[in-house]
Amino acid sequence: MSATGAILKRELGNYFATPVAYVFIVIFLVLSGVFTFYPGGLYERGQADLQPFFTFHPWLYLFLIPALSMRLWAEERKAGTIELLMTLPISTGEAVLGKFLAAWAFTGIALALTFPVWLTINYLGDADNPVILLSYLGSFLMAGAYLAVGACVSAFTRNQVIAFVISFVICFVFVLAGFPMVMDVFQGWAPQALTNAISSMSFLSHFESVTRGVIDLRDLIFFFSFIGAWLLANAIAVEIKKSD
Repeated sequence: MSATGAILKRELGNYFATPVAYVFIVIFLVLSGVFTFYPGGLYERGQADLQPFFTFHPWLYLFLIPALSMRLWAEERKAGTIELLMTLPISTGEAVLGKFLAAWAFTGIALALTFPVWLTINYLGDADNPVILLSYLGSFLMAGAYLAVGACVSAFTRNQVIAFVISFVICFVFVLAGFPMVMDVFQGWAPQALTNAISSMSFLSHFESVTRGVIDLRDLIFFFSFIGAWLLANAIAVEIKKSD
């Protein structure tokens, strides 16, 4: 874990050594505020909750997280520094985990900086803070799922634009997995077990369950299992590609 911690510290420091971190945070904060107060109608709803704030997170992450994750491995491969990284006394798994945790921690920092919205709700009314706290947790876990996909895709290519587009498409599929228009394609011919399995892979259904203040072990298992599976695929991709 010391090697993983070293990679985490190195990667997190690299984010703030360039304008990338500040641009990402500013864009995330601005868009979160705009969507919460305008399309979300926070004031007009007359309710002391952050439902309009969290409703747009899956869609914001759909664009912002692939933009953040596309550089994780693609930049290393393009610059040729991946060979140097892999010669260090660390395993591939430690490198993959360290890079992922750094990106996840950075996303957590950006999410935490939205606290003024939480303060605003408490000022305006009697907010259900435990539910809001759980919603933040759900958003953080969902961001980790997006990042795991993006990190894995980034390990397969040197081109960051390609990594962004493919990550976007894959995440978009998992967002829409539970939508009626998707389920209608399978209902009628596919076994019910397959239909249920596809529906259960939806980011939205698991995220919305948490934002309602319901702690369901199945939602936690889904996100951690999803992240773990994609990180395993990430490690395999790095092993395959590091000799290219």
